[in-house]
Order: sequence, then structure tokens, then C-alpha cells
Amino acid sequence: MLFHACLNPLVGLTDDDYAAAAKTLGVDVATIQAVADVETSGNAFDTLGRPRILFERHYFHRLTGGRYDKRHAGISAKSAGGYGKFSAQYGKLEEAFALDADAALSSASWGRFQIMGSNHHAAGFASVRQFVLAMTRSEAEHLNAFARFVRAHPAMVSALQKKDWASFAKAYNGKEYRKSLYDDKLKSAYERLAPKKTQ
Repeated sequence: MLFHACLNPLVGLTDDDYAAAAKTLGVDVATIQAVADVETSGNAFDTLGRPRILFERHYFHRLTGGRYDKRHAGISAKSAGGYGKFSAQYGKLEEAFALDADAALSSASWGRFQIMGSNHHAAGFASVRQFVLAMTRSEAEHLNAFARFVRAHPAMVSALQKKDWASFAKAYNGKEYRKSLYDDKLKSAYERLAPKKTQ
């Protein structure tokens, strides 16, 4: 069902949704909106109603001990990359799922805030399958998972509160964040989304 069916999720986030998450993290709404904008600057779901994903082959390699590297090099490798088109991501996930379901679901980033399945515990779920099921339901679930995930990492909370985009980018996106100018993109998105102060 996850790979082919239209799942008909509840799409969109309300002002109240954002306000509640912002209160939880002690930040303004624009801070969270900036992360959402940079992670998925379009729809949180694809045309079949599935959460947007990005399959990370190096995660699958690590979670399966590299035993699929030779026969399934497109989905299992030591190095990151080889992503291909957005439209190819569920095909990669399906191939990996047939080999090791939980490792496959853990090796993709999910939804509006692109949280890795491997981070399901920090996002508030007992299993990666419960996490993925929640991601299929609504964009509000994406936001709630993000708030819980960030709260589980005090350094992330502090960085967001201080608008320390570089520190947040490193913690959230990894040590290679500068390659994609992730911190600069966050800062730019925040400045665009934050209410302009009146003179």
C-alpha cells in the first residue's frame, strides 16, 4: 500500500499547528517555518498521497552491515549520494524493503521536515513502522514529530532559540551541511518569513 496507493493524507498546517509547536520549542513560528521551507519547499506529499522521502543508501549499508552492496549497489553503499530523481525514491525504498523492511524504512527521510526513519525513537515512536504510519496520515503528524525530535536534543533547541543556524544545521543535517549551504538557506528563509518590524 505504501508504495503504490493514494493514501489521502490530511495536507497542510494551520497557524495554530505552528503556534503550538513554536511554544513547545520556545521559538517564533517563522523559525519552524524556515526549517519546513528548506527541507521541503513544495508539497509534503507526492501525487499519490505518499510522504515525500529521500532514500539514503549509506544508512541502508550501515544498518545491514553492507551485505547488499554488491548485488544492490544502487541502494546500499558506504558513501552518501546517488539519490537520483525525486520520482525514483519510492522505487529505491521498495527494493530495500524487500531485503530488510525495518532497515529500509529507517534509511529514508520522511515528510515535511525530512526526519530520518532511524530517528523514530527521538521523534516519539516505539518503532519505525509506527513512525512511518504516522507520516502517512497528516502533515500535522510531521510537525509534531519534528517538535519532539528537536526537544530530544537540547543543543538543537538552544540553536533554534538563538537563531544559530550553523549549529542547528550541523546537528540536524549533519557535519557536511556547508556543502549545501544549509545554514545560509535557513537564515534566508527565516528573514523572508519573519514578520517585518514596523518602524
